[in-house]
Amino acid sequence: MKRLVVATVSLLISLGAGTPGGLRAQQASPDPTEAEIDEIFARFKDGPGCALGVIRDGGLVFTRGYGYANLDHDVPISSTTIFDIGSTSKQFTAAAIVLLAQRGELSLDQLSLDQDVRDFIPELHEYDEPITVRQLIHHTSGVRDYLTLMRFAGMSFENVFQEDDGVELLARQRELNFEPNTDHLYSNSGYLLLAVIVRRVSGMSIGEFLEQEVFSPLGMEHTFVYEDRFRVVKGRATGYASDGEGGFGIEH
Repeated sequence: MKRLVVATVSLLISLGAGTPGGLRAQQASPDPTEAEIDEIFARFKDGPGCALGVIRDGGLVFTRGYGYANLDHDVPISSTTIFDIGSTSKQFTAAAIVLLAQRGELSLDQLSLDQDVRDFIPELHEYDEPITVRQLIHHTSGVRDYLTLMRFAGMSFENVFQEDDGVELLARQRELNFEPNTDHLYSNSGYLLLAVIVRRVSGMSIGEFLEQEVFSPLGMEHTFVYEDRFRVVKGRATGYASDGEGGFGIEH
């Protein structure tokens, strides 16, 4: 079973093996100093925080964690804490599509990102104006956002269901928010559909494809697509949101 959000993609990522504790090799001038950096991030010290990495001349020269990865158990954040980066991971989905397109695997004959999405997902309604792969990438497709559709259908975002259930939800739509390529509107649905295209073209899930083609070649040993909600992830940070009263609650 997969959460629909996985298909958009949801990544867990870490700074990885750095130089915890301060400036190390490749240290030039201490500008800014560690104390100045710590002062900037001091506001995170008693609540949910972040991991900081500074790269200079191609090398990681400073890493430090600020605040807590888990408020229940006062687990501090470090340079190896694993974070769910949410929609920031959409760029990785786009990268997977571009890799497939560069190999000519997206096209039935010639390389093209301007191919009709229904060539890959024929379940979708045939609109007057075809939706292209490129439009999904750039949020100009007009496809309705599945999170909004779930809310209208009385479905909770915390529900666990299959990737194909999301496609079915979108396939039932007979209208778009606007004619393709006439407007721009952020769409999670576009990236769900892109992940489905990756699966159908490559024969691998988006997580398997990115592991083989991106993460492993780049040595990103602590980065992966969170496709299995039962997977134990050591060092994972819990997501929090402000409760509006000076405290925090778990982010869903």
